[in-house]
Amino acid sequence: MDTAIQNYARTLALRSPDHYRVGPFTVRHNPGWELKFANYAIPDQGAEPTARDMADLVAAFREHDRMPRLEFLPAWAPAVEPALLAAGFTEENRAPVMACSPEGLLPPKPVDGLRVAEPVTDAEFASAAAVQHTGFGGEGGPDDGEIAWLRGASAGGGVSALATLDGRPAGAGGCSAPVDGIGELAGLAVADAFRRRGVGAALSAWLTRTAFDRGFGTVWLEPGGPDVERVYASIGYRRTGEKLNISLDPA
Repeated sequence: MDTAIQNYARTLALRSPDHYRVGPFTVRHNPGWELKFANYAIPDQGAEPTARDMADLVAAFREHDRMPRLEFLPAWAPAVEPALLAAGFTEENRAPVMACSPEGLLPPKPVDGLRVAEPVTDAEFASAAAVQHTGFGGEGGPDDGEIAWLRGASAGGGVSALATLDGRPAGAGGCSAPVDGIGELAGLAVADAFRRRGVGAALSAWLTRTAFDRGFGTVWLEPGGPDVERVYASIGYRRTGEKLNISLDPA
């Protein structure tokens, strides 16, 4: 499963219109969204980068005004992590990778007054992106890239969702288009006023079930911490491995 998940992420990076190659790396570049999680490199399977490769990679990120950063499963390319550490990169975290299959999905606890649906209007996409923006620590309004990501998920064969509770935007997230039947649940955020009320579990379950209804065979995700991991586990997600997030501080 880990190899399939990493191949999924690399394939999506290669399909993104603004990606570029540096040595044995594919860089997923988002020109309209500076968020570090939207800009990162993935090594080729089994890559063994040289010091020159590392220097070129850092220079390319700097040229594009982005933090040098990678996201990958260490087992995919075991020689890459030592090369990154030697080049001055610092581990951000090792996040568990979780996955769910159609037969493993569990129903969430019902939340009175909660409605989850795919955004359709400009206002609905803007509301969903605003929840994500503030949920991930942003200030002001959402970036164009955040709205584009949600629209792209819906238009590209994936799923996007806006949850409202008693008519107020409460949560948002998406599941990107599948590669060989595998998709990623990402960007899930719950507004501060609605946390710890079951919104996250209900929203995640809706996105996952909708993805399965659209033909996905597996949905995977990276939980943001132990509390979030427990939420996903409650609806049937199980650990399959770990992903390394690693970056180089700005010069």
